[in-house]
Amino acid sequence: MKIAIIGQQDFGKAVMEAFLNRGDEVAAVFCAPEKEGARPDALRVAAQEKGLQLYQFKSLRDPEATKAMQDTGADIGIMAYVLQFAPQEFVNIPKHGTIQYHPSLLPKYRGPSSINWPIIKGEVETGLTIFRPSDGLDEGPVVLQKTTPLSPDDTLGSVYFDRLFPMGVAALLEAADLVLAGKHQELVQDESQASYEGWCRAAEAKIDWTKPVDHVYNLIRGCSPAPGAWTTLNGKKIQILEARKILFRRFADVPAKIGEVTGVTAQSFKVVAQGGLIEVLKAKHEDGKKASGGEVAQASGIQAGTLLGG
Repeated sequence: MKIAIIGQQDFGKAVMEAFLNRGDEVAAVFCAPEKEGARPDALRVAAQEKGLQLYQFKSLRDPEATKAMQDTGADIGIMAYVLQFAPQEFVNIPKHGTIQYHPSLLPKYRGPSSINWPIIKGEVETGLTIFRPSDGLDEGPVVLQKTTPLSPDDTLGSVYFDRLFPMGVAALLEAADLVLAGKHQELVQDESQASYEGWCRAAEAKIDWTKPVDHVYNLIRGCSPAPGAWTTLNGKKIQILEARKILFRRFADVPAKIGEVTGVTAQSFKVVAQGGLIEVLKAKHEDGKKASGGEVAQASGIQAGTLLGG
């Protein structure tokens, strides 16, 4: 098939290469322009290395973007990690329209941080959706879905890199084949089941030690490796990247007040949350590098009795 890739970064690159590797023709690649000082976009670099037609429009609403898509003569458009708004007059140009990847089970978790939030909220399952892009954010008809369980110890990194990334590449290939063969279905999303979540950034990743220990633990998992759940010590951030939770069974198990460090070892340190302890296994002080909890504690002066988050 003849395709147009609209995407960015490593996921866009992997999708492009998957189509090329099986013999499909990439008529053009549409990639958002890099911001000044940002690292080179992996999709842009790969497209140039392969000598493909590359476009980097500031906006896909630009009439020149519409003309460029018309010139591709593409059978189908493939949206693989797209942060730019793609209007209907652009995505409807390919002969069989366009399909888009979203890393959640739509209509749940619409929005830009759809991998983080299911983990943060303690879901036991997530997945991916291939859908028809509409002018609403993640609201178009569903073409294909794949599910994956969320274990109690999964992190953003494990869910995305181990599962949703490779599953997403394969799902876009499968969905494109179904669409071109006329064997796909398009299911309208059930708005009664819909939810939208905004960005999970530094403000959302701040740890509140007064919250239940499950909430704190899920926040750490859902923000690891990025944006990194964090607390403060003497006004400076400490990111907590890997942890373990320990539940209190009796009142007598509560060793100290909320947010207080109860002990430090060479490998870790423990902090009191509501209903349990968070044992910090990997962390990063804003002035240092990622290291074991024990190393960060030693370098930062954290000891039993230290109060975090104040």
